[in-house]
Amino acid sequence: MAQVDVAINGKSYRIACDDGQEDHLLQLAAFVDERIQQLVSSVGQVGDARLLVMASLLISDELSETYSNLNAGNENGETDAAAAAEQALAQTTEALAQRIELIAEKLEPA
Repeated sequence: MAQVDVAINGKSYRIACDDGQEDHLLQLAAFVDERIQQLVSSVGQVGDARLLVMASLLISDELSETYSNLNAGNENGETDAAAAAEQALAQTTEALAQRIELIAEKLEPA
């Protein structure tokens, strides 16, 4: 069993995981840390436990909404694969739009 040090809100935590899952665990920790940092910027440092609870609730809400959307798609005759592909396409399109906006901001006016 592997062990990975992850950093969340500036604090290091040693977490055990299955061998080969280290990179995935690091990605998950980075995702949680990003949510924590978003909360810190809006509500401030209100304590580690409170921030982790708030981030957990926000992530759970997003997961619940995603499940609801996938189930609604299935009720309309969509397959899980089609719904997942549509979601992936939407995420990719959004990421590309953000990259284009960042590039446009760096361009000097003609």
